[in-house]
Amino acid sequence: MSADVAVSLAVMTSAVVLSDAARRVSRRLLRGTAMRAYAAEFASAFQLCCCAHELRLLGETGTLRGGGGGAAALALTYAAAVAHALTFRGATGNPVAALEHAYRGGTSGARALLGIAGQLSAAAAARPALQVLWGRGLSDMHARHALDKFRCASAIRAPLPEALCVELACAFAVQSAHAHARLLQEKYRVHVVAAVITSVVCAGGSVTGAVFNPALALSTQFGCSGNSFAEYCLVYWLGPVMGMMASVLIFDRTSDQSSPQFATKRK
Repeated sequence: MSADVAVSLAVMTSAVVLSDAARRVSRRLLRGTAMRAYAAEFASAFQLCCCAHELRLLGETGTLRGGGGGAAALALTYAAAVAHALTFRGATGNPVAALEHAYRGGTSGARALLGIAGQLSAAAAARPALQVLWGRGLSDMHARHALDKFRCASAIRAPLPEALCVELACAFAVQSAHAHARLLQEKYRVHVVAAVITSVVCAGGSVTGAVFNPALALSTQFGCSGNSFAEYCLVYWLGPVMGMMASVLIFDRTSDQSSPQFATKRK
């Protein structure tokens, strides 16, 4: 393992540990208040964005190339997905999930919007926080990126309609996996969803980066050159929302039609 990879792994591990500590502290200090959930969403989105920035840096600099670099990148993606699932503890770090929760009546629209505001705030804070950290020259890779003034290029490598469809499909797959894996025990559910996320990243990563999370996209994609703010919103915000809605509408309707009550009504 190279020194660059080791440092990136240390940064990601630190982000997970510190964010989990923040969630635990907020649960105690804000017990019985609505702020408890908002604080958890902020910490979870911040953790997700920090890890995604490190993974993207490893991929863009070619640090994982050679010697099975593609397999190593997918293994890190899978490990990160498992770590997020095990530590989020009810939070999602994803505005799309917050909207889905509100649609199902799990929370009010106002609370969902406040949670999304917290997620987007965390996404906006993660990028400058990592810029300060990378500017300290933790490794040669980080030092080079700091000297390059943290410039990045758009991950959209297809016409906008195709990119929109890719993000829609990614969100649809992940949302559907979450919905169907709820019936499994947690020790199995975590790995099933992580495997789907890794497969989605493998399939759509070369087209859009396979972000399927508006908060994560705000942190990792919106500051890059190559596309306008409106184009990023179309692909990385509208696409995932449409994917979630398609999954909910299709599988909720299928579930209703297969229920005994539906069969009775048809008779």
